[in-house]
Amino acid sequence: MKRTDKVTAFGFINVDKPSGIVSSTVVNKIKWLSGVPCGHMGTLDPLASGVLPVGVGNATRLFDYFLEKEKEYVAEFTFGVESDTLDSTGNLVRGGYVPNEREIADVLPQFFGDIMQMPPKYSAKNVNGRRGYDLARAGIEFELQPKKVHIYHMECLGKAEDKEDTFCIKIRCGGGTYIRSIARDVAEVLGTKAVMSALRRTQSGFFALGNSVPFSVLETDPSVEELQRMMIPTDSVLPFEVLTLQGKAETRFYNGVAVETDEKDGLYKIYRDETFYGVAEVKNGFAKAKIKLC
Repeated sequence: MKRTDKVTAFGFINVDKPSGIVSSTVVNKIKWLSGVPCGHMGTLDPLASGVLPVGVGNATRLFDYFLEKEKEYVAEFTFGVESDTLDSTGNLVRGGYVPNEREIADVLPQFFGDIMQMPPKYSAKNVNGRRGYDLARAGIEFELQPKKVHIYHMECLGKAEDKEDTFCIKIRCGGGTYIRSIARDVAEVLGTKAVMSALRRTQSGFFALGNSVPFSVLETDPSVEELQRMMIPTDSVLPFEVLTLQGKAETRFYNGVAVETDEKDGLYKIYRDETFYGVAEVKNGFAKAKIKLC
């Protein structure tokens, strides 16, 4: 059944995705509830749970500003096992050494900073117009290129409950990092094998578990009014200063003309009649609208 009412205020709904569903299920649910286009910022694998920010309406135009945000995860790495997918959903092959907590903690700093990481073949990486996971499932041989990612910090939190071969690892990293690949690479340094057996994203930039909405709440089919109360205002998630324009400069700016300003180069939030208008860019003493939301 199609809803006839639509949201009128746009923004972000930060969803706590449960394990076992794909990210598009969350997006499609909010799209149906809101009646407007929606999109997520950074997919989570079906195995993973946690923070999944979904842009509602014109908030999706801002996705490029969130690609490189710092993210935090708590993962479970199971040692002494490997799989074709690098996680516990693949074809598991047992065998290999299970290190202790101190051994794991000692090698983690080797991965801090900028590192070259080989993505999993079972991933959404594009290979000649096709997704890596489609090629891998079809049994087609292909090669991926390593990519630079940034690891801010990792910490071994100890053994997972009731699991002698599994350890919890807290990871802070930049966008585009594959946690499954970290499990593989940490194990390799230790002379063994490992897979990612659980993953929970606890933060993605501004968005954290503390300002998230459980997916179960969306499954109750909240009204448009209730949905709008769940939304985080678009401008509140952007860490930019406000650019203030007056008089003729303001009029010319809203007509798409670059106007002079004394502000330093960078990105700014801009408002029109107290309504968030979008993002402006200042460059070489001139300000011009970069992203318009209204």
